[in-house]
Amino acid sequence: MDEEMNDMELRKRVKYHVQRDVLDELSVDKVAAKSDVKIPLKEKFKDAVRCTGPKFKSCFLSFVPLLVWLPKYSLRENAIGDLISGISVGIMHLPQGMAYALLAAVPPVFGLYSSFYPILIYFIFGSSKHISVGTYAVMSVMIGSVTERLAPDSDFMLPGNDTNSTILDFASRDAERVKIAATVTFLSGVFQLLLGLVRFGFVVTYLSEPLVRAYTTAAAIHVIVSQLKYSFGISPNRYSGPFSLIYTVIHICALLGKTNIGTLVVSIVSIIGLVLAKLVSGWAARKIPVPIPVELITIIIATVVSWYFDLKTEFNVEVVGKIPSGLQAPVLPAVSILGSVVGDAFALAVVGYGIAISLGRIFALKYAYKVDSNQELIALGLSNSVGGLFRCFAISCSMSRSMVQVSTGGKTQVAGAVSAVVILVILLKIGELFEELPKAVLAAIIYVNLQGMMKQFGDICSLWKTNRVDMVVWVMTLILTVLFNPDLGLAASIAFSILTVVFRTQLPQYSLLGQIPGTDIYKPIEDYNQVKQIPDVVIFRSSATLYFANAEMYTDALYEKTGVDVAKLLSHKKKLEAKRLRKEKKAAKKAKKQAKKRVKDAAIQDAKLQGLELVLSDTEESGEELSDIEANGDLHELSVKEQKNVVAVEVGPGCDSKLPQAIILDLSPVNFLDTVGVKTLCNIYKDYGEAGVKVYLCGCQRGVVENMEKGNFFSEKVTKSILFSSVHDAVLYCQQGKSEEAKQGTHF
Repeated sequence: MDEEMNDMELRKRVKYHVQRDVLDELSVDKVAAKSDVKIPLKEKFKDAVRCTGPKFKSCFLSFVPLLVWLPKYSLRENAIGDLISGISVGIMHLPQGMAYALLAAVPPVFGLYSSFYPILIYFIFGSSKHISVGTYAVMSVMIGSVTERLAPDSDFMLPGNDTNSTILDFASRDAERVKIAATVTFLSGVFQLLLGLVRFGFVVTYLSEPLVRAYTTAAAIHVIVSQLKYSFGISPNRYSGPFSLIYTVIHICALLGKTNIGTLVVSIVSIIGLVLAKLVSGWAARKIPVPIPVELITIIIATVVSWYFDLKTEFNVEVVGKIPSGLQAPVLPAVSILGSVVGDAFALAVVGYGIAISLGRIFALKYAYKVDSNQELIALGLSNSVGGLFRCFAISCSMSRSMVQVSTGGKTQVAGAVSAVVILVILLKIGELFEELPKAVLAAIIYVNLQGMMKQFGDICSLWKTNRVDMVVWVMTLILTVLFNPDLGLAASIAFSILTVVFRTQLPQYSLLGQIPGTDIYKPIEDYNQVKQIPDVVIFRSSATLYFANAEMYTDALYEKTGVDVAKLLSHKKKLEAKRLRKEKKAAKKAKKQAKKRVKDAAIQDAKLQGLELVLSDTEESGEELSDIEANGDLHELSVKEQKNVVAVEVGPGCDSKLPQAIILDLSPVNFLDTVGVKTLCNIYKDYGEAGVKVYLCGCQRGVVENMEKGNFFSEKVTKSILFSSVHDAVLYCQQGKSEEAKQGTHF
């Protein structure tokens, strides 16, 4: 604490003095020797496509990271940790893969396939050392919504033995759902691969952390509802489209009277056992280096109990069923359904990448290495597209498995390869031993694994204290995803999140700036008590960029903050000018009429004195000539009087007579100007100029100046001399001009 105080005191004592000329934009360009060299787009394209030996080698190695890090792999430092970590994660893949296959509405063995092929591909092309790719609950439930929508049970009902009875053809239904899952997975991988090749990794920036956390929470709710049928042993109808979750919950409640008691008991016992085992495992993790494989132990015990008591026959408990051993040959995707799953595939591509890159960046920051966002897109795209050929469903990374991989000593992608070998052994030799495993146990594993996602409801309280706009995004994402399903919910949530950004740029904070005495620092006068406003100078700043959505509000706020409505001021001046012209015209007519009368009277009087007879017509002609001469003199005299009267009332009750001499627009927060923004600045400069107020701009970034040049803001009368690099330069220029004009006896 004392060191911090000393440091603060030291900073207070440090002073500096800079003596230089006041620089406008033209002076800065001249002093700093601004470079106008621009590389043509054609040259940039040629350089991008030019292929040299070193460039080809660099691109190839970046495309296959395995060739970079594997030759440098240290067996002494990493081998043991990666081996233990890979075995531990591989054991976790077994129950999670089978459980998440239920979410995808495909047989459990395809969850094991999805835990094998994609992992091997990511081992070669992935750039993150610590994430564990494979099955993931959110991705699985999104796949399940597609498979059940395109292949509902009603399409596979066969006539039964009785007249009115029907039998579900499980084999045909599962085969069709596997084909659909593999096709949508293949297409999502193609999307990811294409986005990665065109360097489109920044698309994940539209998935903010509150949005992702709320989305995964809402997806967890979908997961829980989808598994209730396995916990209660019931068969609710399949609903699709908006509000399908609500309809499903209502139908499940209506079917609770048909609950299978044996299935419910298995589910409750499994949940309680898993929760207690997780608590014991957490306590034991402090004393043993390897985590207890709670889920593996659970499915082993459940399988033995189910086999011993014959739960399938005695209590009608649904079990996993046939698990074929070995691997299957690749199969081409079903081209006929590609058109109907494009939207689902793109949503899977974005969500899977967003979750993987978010977790990958967390570990990369913690362990001081870099994750290439575009390479991650390519790695996930190849994992999903190749996996789709081998009948896998879409994968991403799992937080729970990644934490286990790190905590057990995993340091490189080798741990993932070891876990894939574990799954391969299970597929070849051990998988068929779990055919009697109750599906209710897999549902229980899913429930317990989702408790971390459900804890994310605590984000609402924390965001309420830190950023309420993010809290609104969180809540709306949850509501939209729950009501509209994960695919439509994601699109609606992203749209809402972007809309909040638009609203914040439409409603920025407008401020008048003042100077901190004795410094060149300018702060909002409403926020600081010691900030002083510069006399006769108004400094205006907006906290957002200037574009079509807020251009009108920018002008209105400027009028309000300066206390001068230029439109009213100019309108009032025009009315005064029109009034002056009417008075001059009226006075001219009156003077002309009086002059005619005087000339006529003088002519008649003169004729009488000389005894001459005048012809009325001649008198009228001569009177007209003289009247024109004298009328001009009278008109000039009256117009001068009228002008004096007009000047005396030039500033009427509708205008503020205390106009600032200069307005400085601080454009430092503005990062671009569209055509509407440029026109707004033009109108401000023109209107205040007509009112006799100088307008200066400061803090303009290079792109803003270029936008102004393209928008024809500058001309022979309006040059870059009105642009300044800082507010202080503009203020000094105003004060300098004011003092010079005062010496000459003129007004600013």
